[in-house]
Amino acid sequence: MSAAEPADADVPVLTEVVDDLPVAPATPLAAAAPATHVDESTLDALADQLEQALLERLGPEFDRATARALNAVRAELTVSVMRIVREAVAAAVAQALHGPKKD
Repeated sequence: MSAAEPADADVPVLTEVVDDLPVAPATPLAAAAPATHVDESTLDALADQLEQALLERLGPEFDRATARALNAVRAELTVSVMRIVREAVAAAVAQALHGPKKD
């Protein structure tokens, strides 16, 4: 390499490298793996294992989400009950101050 040539002149670009690679024919997924028969008891056992693994992983997050939701509902319910009590007390005080309604 002479001083006049850039240092990367002999480095192939990606398209040149890819063009030189042999292309394998695409195979359908069904043809890629041989069909195997799994009996029902094995499927049931796998389903039980999968369910157990999911519950172990998702259980703590489910508990946290449930706790957050319950705290939000509790806060809303507390506000609603306090407003209802406040309105009932105000109505009772107003009735006591103005006497019974005469019809």
